[in-house]
Amino acid sequence: MKNQIKVGDIVGRISHSSDLLFKVTEIVEDKEEPQAILRGIDVRLFADSPLNDLVKKSQAEINKMRQTFIKKNSECMRQIFERRIEDKSRNFFRGEKPLIGNQEWSEEYFEIPGSVLHLDGDKDYLDLCLTTYSQLNIPAQGFNIPEKEQPKVIIDYLKKYRPDILVLTGHDGLIKSQTDFQNIKNYRNSQSFIEAVHKAREYEPGRDDLIIFAGACQSHYEALINAGANFASSPQRILIHAFDPVFIVEKLAYSSIFDVITVQDIIANTITGTEGIGGIETRGRLRLGYPKSPY
Repeated sequence: MKNQIKVGDIVGRISHSSDLLFKVTEIVEDKEEPQAILRGIDVRLFADSPLNDLVKKSQAEINKMRQTFIKKNSECMRQIFERRIEDKSRNFFRGEKPLIGNQEWSEEYFEIPGSVLHLDGDKDYLDLCLTTYSQLNIPAQGFNIPEKEQPKVIIDYLKKYRPDILVLTGHDGLIKSQTDFQNIKNYRNSQSFIEAVHKAREYEPGRDDLIIFAGACQSHYEALINAGANFASSPQRILIHAFDPVFIVEKLAYSSIFDVITVQDIIANTITGTEGIGGIETRGRLRLGYPKSPY
């Protein structure tokens, strides 16, 4: 098995019944046995594994598992667009005249959703997220910044793009064999996310003026919230879906500034749910404009 696995291969872990797909990013020669450094394909997880615990996946196996990923994503997208129709009806009734049911009035309004700045330690995930933002009509700027570099550059990016919502993601995970969930040293990248959140809050303290999502798989949830994040992963130290941050952002970007949204309503948008994502009550960032220009 040692000679069959190489950097770039898509593999599963035999000891975990190949429940997840990983890409081999590095092979480290260890005195006892070589270790592979793994990056999750559909989950934001870094892991390490002995080479003899890995099995290379065929293209057919990869396609089958990817279909499950695509199906979950498509179902979330369908629910989002259905919810938006309901939300739009409710938002348009805020004025003095009932706008829905009166086509002439409703067509004169326009929407300005919250804008997003997304720093991601993984380029592949960032590209997927940016595509999904575009499909959801969310104005977004995204940059591939390694997790440990995010605290160093965050202020410059905030000053330049002045977003409504900041997303700090990448990969994380508990270091193998560690069981003390409170010790920040037992996490691969949580400390970097925490430092980046602290920096962002020095720039903008208001949690409704700058909404922050931070973290990845198994991140130190409590520390991220205490640092100033509105939403973070992972309360139960579980794996989170690659698109969970995007689905959180969508709900915030398309909820009215008049509404303080319950955590349950926001997290209902995600695939992972409350075991993977948590946060605090937060005001939406959608504004209605009037009148709509004919040009």
